[in-house]
Amino acid sequence: MHPKKSWKEFFTALLYLSPSLLIFMIFIFYPMVKTVYLSLYLTNPHGDAVVWKGLQNYIVLFSSETFRKSLVASLLFVLYTVPETIVLGLAFAVSANVKLRGIGIFRTLYSSTIGVSVASASTIWMFLFSSGNNGMFNYVLSSLGLSKIGWLVTSQTALPAIALMTIWMGVGFNFIVLIGGLQSLPEEVYESARIDGAGWWKQLRYITIPMLSPTLFFLIIVDTINAFQAFGQFNILTQGGPDNATNVLVHSIYREAFFNSRFGPASAQAVILFFIILILTLVQFKMGEKKVHYQ
Repeated sequence: MHPKKSWKEFFTALLYLSPSLLIFMIFIFYPMVKTVYLSLYLTNPHGDAVVWKGLQNYIVLFSSETFRKSLVASLLFVLYTVPETIVLGLAFAVSANVKLRGIGIFRTLYSSTIGVSVASASTIWMFLFSSGNNGMFNYVLSSLGLSKIGWLVTSQTALPAIALMTIWMGVGFNFIVLIGGLQSLPEEVYESARIDGAGWWKQLRYITIPMLSPTLFFLIIVDTINAFQAFGQFNILTQGGPDNATNVLVHSIYREAFFNSRFGPASAQAVILFFIILILTLVQFKMGEKKVHYQ
């Protein structure tokens, strides 16, 4: 290819890509670079870098018990939500992937939570978790003669309670993705398995899950990232309490930056969160792709 022609094609492609590149520069690359930059400084209340600290912000963070609790809370929240959301989504998708009259009603019910915003869901579940007489969960416990539980006001139950709400919210998205994957699987494979005498469980274990593994792998990655980035439900339901039990990393960043005006440590936490998500994603790709069966 002639050098002039190749350069012309390059600049033509760059011209067409320039709107997207401009958006990425403004909303992704610049904030990332600025965050790393601020993580190396102490800042004034306006967010301007004032004193060079180098890695001192990171050293102070890892020696902070509050930060360690935030890190543990984030990891626990991922463990509480990601496997359960995927398993429930798969169970609903398998049960709804049948040709029965009225099955569309159940598909609509299973996927309905995808249209609920975090703020709306948090408000609904706030009333369900209420420690007073108007809380539905405690009303049921009282009706059964059991003691009431301070769902959102005790450190032992606050994080699992918010995880329960998040699972309810996330099942709808997982259900839609998984039932779409199930309906794309070839029926001939199942017919051959039934002829060979394979029952429902063997079909699920040896056909459905292996052939659905690319979809499951995608959901594991997306759900993990979403769990680490969860913020709204924590801010509305508990504000990081009680005793920092629900002060996950994103909420901790928010509090440090916009309440304490400590943009340097907040930026350092954001960088650490970025690398945690990056490392876990790379590990999942390294380990998970070996078990993914592409058709």
